Amino acid sequence: MENWRKSSYSGPGDGNECVEIANSPTHVAVRDSKTPARATLTFPPEAFAPFLEDLKADAPR
Repeated sequence: MENWRKSSYSGPGDGNECVEIANSPTHVAVRDSKTPARATLTFPPEAFAPFLEDLKADAPR
């Protein structure tokens, strides 16, 4: 079973833009906390940091 935690960047107030993350030795999983039963993205641990860097680079400023 995954141990999900809310991202510290979940948006202002009550965190309406919430993303949850779960780590394991073999992967990092990401899901939308509003619809946890829907699709989950999974990454090998070494691919997760580059994924986040790409998101940050594409974020509006």
